[in-house]
Amino acid sequence: MAMVLQLLIAIIPLATATALEFHHLNVHELVYATHRPPSTTLHDTPLSQDPVHERTRDEPKWALKLVHRDALLPVHDRRYRQRFLQRINRDALRVAGLARRLNRTAPPVRFALNDFGSAVVSGLDEGVGEYLVRVGIGMPEREHYLVVDTGSDVTWVQCRPCAQCYDQAEPVFDPAGSASFEGVSCGSTVCGLVNRADPCRSDRCRYAVAYEDGSYTKGTLAFETLTFGPTHVQNVAIGCGHTNHGLFNWASGLLGLGAGPLSLVGQLGPQTGGPSATASSAGGPGRVGGVRLPVPEQVFQLAENGEGGVIVDTGTAVTRFPPQAYEMLRDAFVDATEGLPRGPTVSIFDACYDLSGFGTVRVPTVSLYFDRGVVLTLPARNYLVPVDGVGTFCLAFAPSSSGLSIVGNIQQEGIQISFDAASGFAGFGPGTC
Repeated sequence: MAMVLQLLIAIIPLATATALEFHHLNVHELVYATHRPPSTTLHDTPLSQDPVHERTRDEPKWALKLVHRDALLPVHDRRYRQRFLQRINRDALRVAGLARRLNRTAPPVRFALNDFGSAVVSGLDEGVGEYLVRVGIGMPEREHYLVVDTGSDVTWVQCRPCAQCYDQAEPVFDPAGSASFEGVSCGSTVCGLVNRADPCRSDRCRYAVAYEDGSYTKGTLAFETLTFGPTHVQNVAIGCGHTNHGLFNWASGLLGLGAGPLSLVGQLGPQTGGPSATASSAGGPGRVGGVRLPVPEQVFQLAENGEGGVIVDTGTAVTRFPPQAYEMLRDAFVDATEGLPRGPTVSIFDACYDLSGFGTVRVPTVSLYFDRGVVLTLPARNYLVPVDGVGTFCLAFAPSSSGLSIVGNIQQEGIQISFDAASGFAGFGPGTC
């Protein structure tokens, strides 16, 4: 799931603080939370009581509550350490896929699927995304969970009749029961945007999307009404998937928020002013300050050949930086936490602590410095995270195997990130939950 918005700005050296600037981390609260089952589950909460939709009163924008994929797991699959390590394993696959897809010097990856035409490689690398949203489809509306993917352009939902459909939580969407469903004709402008060699059959525009893990969807394009909270949006071009395969974690389909013209953002950009998302609930940004690290600015710049640069990705969990920047960040953090007991390395994390005997600890602040003077100082729980249920915490950053830097969803939690599509500029603010 995948939020991939490329920032064509240089991220100025990251910084941590020395002993002058600290956050307080509530160890007891975070460890206790690892023993609670994920909230808002399909299996425990009636759909009519699921408080997914939110909308601010003072601003003309929509807000959708993001639900993490772990919330959809059965009770017996909710052991925290196991889920966390599985998340990190998925993360490694996703990062590799992103680096491969965004490296313009590498040959493109294509998949030959039977009767697909030319396959489309999306941002949904290596399986289902990390977050889902609840969206109403059709008139009368039927609510469905959709995977959030800002690296994909096509919004789609499984449709009856199913030639091949995977299991999902709700009944499969039936176009015959929607008064607002209208097929896209082959001669329409929208059909011309489909990246297929042969996008038409029986005067109905067809689509096909293949993902890097072998998952795929194919069917017909249609205009349909989508409902976001109290707002009905008519004539949105979506895919009605009759042949679908993959691991989409009980979701009914995918909400494409990519940069292309067929994405929801592309279709509604002038109305929405660009995407704005809040990932999970974790408070707002902390204080600004700290000591700047001497990382050369060019470490984060996008090269002319397409290498390097910085992206913000909801499908990646852990923020990655080139080794030079990561090592400076890690070493400065370790030096400032020399009073805390170290723990063993865990998976990709090499700066871990045994905080099992603590209720609250002081940790140095970590700030990200962007162009135009924008500073994002992270809450402590967004960079020192529990990796088990007994008090082992690790610094949630990792080195990148390429020159690409990725701001991951652990660091984005509770922070609203707004993108100006015209200027490519990003702004940060406290999220609402």
